[in-house]
Amino acid sequence: MPQDSASVETSSRQNEIKPAGDAAPTPRSSEMLLHGLPSKLLYLTALFIMLAEILIFVPSVANFRITWLTDRLTAARLASLAADAAPGGIIPESVRSELLSTAQLRSVAVKTSGMRKLVLPPEEPFVVDAQFDLREDLDATFSEWLANRFGLVADAIGVFFAPEGRMILVRGHPDPGFRSPLAQEDFVEIVLPEATLKAAMVRYGLNVLGLSIIISIIAAALVYITLIMMFVRPMMRLTRNMLSFSEDPEDASRIIVPSDRRDEIGIAERELARMQRQLSQTLQQKSRLAQLGLAVSKINHDLRNMLASAQIISDRLTAVPDPTVQRFAPKLIASLDRAINFCNDTLRYGRAEEAAPRRELIALRELVEEVGEGLGLPREGIDWRVLIEPKLRVDADPDHLFRILNNICRNAAQAIESQQPPAAGEIVVEARREGLRTIIEVRDNGPGVSAQARARLFQAFAGSSRNGGTGLGLAIAAELVRAHGGTIQLLEVPKGAAFRIEIPDRSRAKYS
Repeated sequence: MPQDSASVETSSRQNEIKPAGDAAPTPRSSEMLLHGLPSKLLYLTALFIMLAEILIFVPSVANFRITWLTDRLTAARLASLAADAAPGGIIPESVRSELLSTAQLRSVAVKTSGMRKLVLPPEEPFVVDAQFDLREDLDATFSEWLANRFGLVADAIGVFFAPEGRMILVRGHPDPGFRSPLAQEDFVEIVLPEATLKAAMVRYGLNVLGLSIIISIIAAALVYITLIMMFVRPMMRLTRNMLSFSEDPEDASRIIVPSDRRDEIGIAERELARMQRQLSQTLQQKSRLAQLGLAVSKINHDLRNMLASAQIISDRLTAVPDPTVQRFAPKLIASLDRAINFCNDTLRYGRAEEAAPRRELIALRELVEEVGEGLGLPREGIDWRVLIEPKLRVDADPDHLFRILNNICRNAAQAIESQQPPAAGEIVVEARREGLRTIIEVRDNGPGVSAQARARLFQAFAGSSRNGGTGLGLAIAAELVRAHGGTIQLLEVPKGAAFRIEIPDRSRAKYS
């Protein structure tokens, strides 16, 4: 006997909350700083802004190259106009010196009205290493125009990787906004060393790089501070709260206090607070139930000994010749046997080992009448009707089915007696066969089941709608019905309450 109590106590201890030492260690502040969201956000923000600057730098360098070369074409065109105005069509020496020293042009040629004119002849022979045409095709499609733009970008990048001393020939219009179809064939052609262009592009690139770094730092700082304030700090607060709550989930003071935010983080805070409250309440209830289970096991241990003594005494009543004693003694003995078995089942339930039903074919009407006799039905103020054919048999465990019907009928009787003002009530038990199933309905005309109790009707300690009730009766009944593979449900009726119990047969052969 003491072994049963010890086993329940061991089971209750196993269900207790793990100590805080088993929880995951809380990360240090230095680790959060180096490997947490703030550091990752800072690195990624700086990286993405630098990538954006690189994507801006490449086309800007290409535009700088085109602008620089266009300026040289414009200077060459002005030189040709000066040569046309000069006597003999010879370029003035001052203009020639300017082109040679500043623009470092080796030769200049202009084509106008279908005629090509060499404005600045080369002073010494040279070899052209690369040619570039900056003219636009007015009839080009969008894909051809896009390919040309990508080609200009590639040419600009190629300047930084070109060999030293390369001589290039550039052909194009001096006006970047040139759109005259009549002069489409006219152009200016210049030859110059690429080193001058490369030096100008390097200076421009360094300026853009410095400006990009400054912009990146400012933008990264603004984005970083904004994201830290709006997202990272609330997420870190959630993380710290979850770590703190996991150390002692039963401490209600560790439940997060949601903010007034209306975005996803605010929703997450409110949902986290709701889940923490539910978990805290569940764990507190679990601890109380563990303590209650230990107390019940101790009480049940002594109660079973008392019932065993009462059973021994009741056995002697069978020897009394009185007809009334002979009539009620077997029922008393059966009730004591059932009570002792119930005590044993209670201990097994405390170890979460509810016995499987021992099913057999039983006369349902006799079992229901025995339930009524045990509850003293009918009695004053409560009528008792059993609408079951005497031949109807059900495939079930007799003790389990007795407990199911006893719990439901006792609840019905208590509900009727609790009415204010008192009113006459009635409990009706009806049963029928539907194929390989037995359908049992228990109805009463009492106050019914409240909407609050309906939500958790078959949950232990939660489904009682009567003051002082524990809510265990229907929870036990539902568990025993499920053990038979059946179902139990509350029916919708105009008045009172009605329960429908469905118990399937084990096999077709039982009723073939």
